[in-house]
Amino acid sequence: MTYDERRPPGLPRAGVDCVWSRTGGGEQVRVLPDACADVLWHRETGTLRLAGPDTTAQLTTSEPGTLVGIRFPTLHGPLGLPASAVRDARVPLADVWTPHRAKALADRLARTPDTRAAQLLLLAEFESTPDPLATALRALARRTGAVAEMAADLGYSPRQLRRHAHTTFGYGPKTLHRVLRFTAALDRARAGVPLAEVAQVTGYTDQAHLAKDVRALAGTTLTSLLRGGGRSGGAGAGSPG
Repeated sequence: MTYDERRPPGLPRAGVDCVWSRTGGGEQVRVLPDACADVLWHRETGTLRLAGPDTTAQLTTSEPGTLVGIRFPTLHGPLGLPASAVRDARVPLADVWTPHRAKALADRLARTPDTRAAQLLLLAEFESTPDPLATALRALARRTGAVAEMAADLGYSPRQLRRHAHTTFGYGPKTLHRVLRFTAALDRARAGVPLAEVAQVTGYTDQAHLAKDVRALAGTTLTSLLRGGGRSGGAGAGSPG
């Protein structure tokens, strides 16, 4: 299986994290939570699906062929859909978006000559203005899971902040912090940083706390993930479920 991820210039302004493609299929993939959502198009079947934000890892068997995706750091802006409605879910895009728009997009994607053209079409279709509050909340959640502290910094009540987080990210600020902390720790560990140092700089109590949280979120050990046992977001998504 080959996997390619791109972050073209200007993506932060477009409210998009990245575009990506996967070619191969038939392999079992562990899809890791990453506080993002993906729209997925499968070239061979022509299907368009939405992979919602995950709270834990999902094991799936990838479909043979080419999968093209666009990843959003928040979901409400690009699709006008509360992210909590598709938390931990894989659903046909037409079920949660305007059906005729989904069909028209699938038809246009089918006419693209290659993967790069399909990625550019997805970028053009889903360009949106980033939500300043969501951007600020994500930045705060990278360093703390204290809801009262985040709410005070942003000028909201804790209840208002939780409601906005569920709409934008699919879950509350504490879960957002936990997922982002896990992602940051995994990135550092994959870069070769010693695990004791990873735990310290990413906010875990100690290495045992890191190991426990990784197993809870990823369903496996950090050692297994470092051997290649996991993929972020919807990149390994197979059949909807």
